[in-house]
Amino acid sequence: MIDDAGDGDDGSDGSDGDGDDDGAGHAPTGSAGVLGDPSDVAVALEAGVALFNEGFVLAAHDPWEAAWLPLDASVEGADEPLLHGLIATAAATHHATTRNWAGAVGCADNGVTYLTPLGSSCRGLALDPVRDWCGRLAADPETIERAGRPTLRIDGVAVGFDDVGLAAATVAAPVVAETVTSTDESVVSAAAELAREEYGTGRTAVTELVFAFLREPDARPQVVARLADHVDRAERQRRDVDGLFE
Repeated sequence: MIDDAGDGDDGSDGSDGDGDDDGAGHAPTGSAGVLGDPSDVAVALEAGVALFNEGFVLAAHDPWEAAWLPLDASVEGADEPLLHGLIATAAATHHATTRNWAGAVGCADNGVTYLTPLGSSCRGLALDPVRDWCGRLAADPETIERAGRPTLRIDGVAVGFDDVGLAAATVAAPVVAETVTSTDESVVSAAAELAREEYGTGRTAVTELVFAFLREPDARPQVVARLADHVDRAERQRRDVDGLFE
């Protein structure tokens, strides 16, 4: 849902293993031994930034919105305007890309409004480049045809799919699947849940494939086929267990 300019169009621009690594990049968010919840603001922030930087501009709003919707603006401090501003930034960038100049200006104005009170950074995200970008789009949305969108940075890192931890990867992968080919979304979503279940068990077969799905675009069809095998196997095992108690 994008409501910042009254325009809600929804366009958008591996190998198995058995180690216990959770993937390169940011450490999983959450307390020791517990993988960060997908609705956790830090997880959503990381996933959305990676999506934005990798070119899935409009899709970046999905994890940000999922974490933003439950927030109460009157009590949630900086998180609500931060996520609201980022959602508006993604929408403005998308609208400018599709030459919806009015939508771009409206969303960009909202981005500036939400992000201006937050200072130079929030939750490690550098905000000056984001505000500057929104200001430029608000003044002249056609600037997108002369200059590329900004690179978002958390703690100085231009976070991409090579940098995300497992928690953010399990959020980003289904969004990419839905954007690239909606028929794969259910498989990748189920696989993401399996990867979360693997966390801390020493198993990484599904986890590595989820990372491969994000990081190896050319191999995605093959990765999805292997993920489907894992999902089918897990479903059969669950049915077998359920049958024991019938």
